[in-house]
Order: sequence, then structure tokens, then C-alpha cells
Amino acid sequence: MKTNNITRLLDSRGIDYIVYELPTEKLGALETATLINVQPEIVYKTIVISRQGKGKPILAVVPGISEVDLKLLAKVLNEKKLILPTEREAEKITGLQAGGISPLALINRGFEIIIDDSVNKHSEIHISGGQRGMNIRLPVINLIEILRAKVLRVCS
Repeated sequence: MKTNNITRLLDSRGIDYIVYELPTEKLGALETATLINVQPEIVYKTIVISRQGKGKPILAVVPGISEVDLKLLAKVLNEKKLILPTEREAEKITGLQAGGISPLALINRGFEIIIDDSVNKHSEIHISGGQRGMNIRLPVINLIEILRAKVLRVCS
């Protein structure tokens, strides 16, 4: 099994998880769901979002089958305007490759982490393992706790 900083973090916290190895090219959530044979609703993606003014970027963790509603997110965070950076900008902001951006790899880096409230329908979800070709399934309750994430409706 592959190990990295994320699996070591989960091990150190005693969190149960399963690692799924995938091809190392950039895969969408639907492709990932098909490859690991799970329902697409439980494969979540991490979207990097910039604030218009000053302020740390936001990581929105949303179902792969959904899109972040930037107006809704701006409203719940009391922001005037939010911007979706390009893939290249997102990689620069996070230091991770698109397709491998994981909130677990960015703990304590100052990002505000929001998980869409659809997560409440599931006991476990899949997220990126912090590098292309690595997907992790873990309990929602542990994910929210370790990320100190807010759970809000951010998909329309």
C-alpha cells in the first residue's frame, strides 16, 4: 500500500481508512467512481477558491457530481465575490497537482475548509489522497473533525 503524509497523519490519529490506487493521470470524480466501483455521490473533489480581497483561499469539498455555487458560497461566508482560479493557479496556490489536491494534505496551511452539507447523507466518502493515483475512503465524522471543516450548503 502507498503511504504518504496523509496516510501517516490518519495512522497517527487512529482513523480507519482505505487507500485505492488509481492510474496516475488526472481523473474526474466520475471516472474515479467507475474505477473503484462505488456510487459517484460518495466521491468528493476539492475545489480551490480565491477571495476577491485579501484573505486565505477556500477549499470546497463537494460531491464529484456537483458544482460549487460561488454565489451561494460567497453568501454563506459573507464575501462580496469569490473567484475560481485556473487549474494552474490552483496548483500554484496549493503546491499540489490538479487531480491530487486534498484538504488532508493542506491541514494547518491556512485554508478555510468547507464541506458541502450533502456529506451528512453518508457515513464515509472518498477524497483525493494528496497525489494523483491515490484515493482515500474514510469516515465523514473523522474527516470533518481532522480538517476542522465547516459543513455548509455550497452546491446548488
